[in-house]
Amino acid sequence: MRSEVQAKFWLADGETPIIGQGKADLLRAIDLEGSLNKACERLNISYKHAWLQVKEIEEAIGEHVLATKRGGKSQGSRLTPRARELLTEYDSYQNLLNETLYDKTFWELIGLKITARNQLKGIVTAIEEDQITAKVKMHIEAADLTAVITREASEALKIKEGDEVAAIIKATEIMIGKED
Repeated sequence: MRSEVQAKFWLADGETPIIGQGKADLLRAIDLEGSLNKACERLNISYKHAWLQVKEIEEAIGEHVLATKRGGKSQGSRLTPRARELLTEYDSYQNLLNETLYDKTFWELIGLKITARNQLKGIVTAIEEDQITAKVKMHIEAADLTAVITREASEALKIKEGDEVAAIIKATEIMIGKED
């Protein structure tokens, strides 16, 4: 039997869950369909269940996640700006989790299978971030090195200029590691 890593996560406010995969899927379906009823059909769930899920989100955050309009051609439901923020935040963490879960090098690091020749310790000299990526420049002994990583990874590592980091070299890329 071969085992593999699996994980579920959700955004929470303390002990109060806000949104997990099911609620994120529901919000996306509402956004796509423009209607809670049509979103229920798409996801094959009852209207009552979907409505309760929406109400749980709203109770957890203390504001509406749907703007609804009845009657006429423009009737239906659309996501509020706060609902879109929740989805963006959820997706950001989900992507980071997926990058970690399916990154063989991460698991090699945890299992201490990476050799010293694959890592170079250095000091961060500059960080350039855009919407998606972060370019991290570091000084390593007698050389400077630049690694392009996702902005989410940069934020998750909380790296800043002057931090000591390790450049982990794979055949096709350079990643960043930082001890807590």
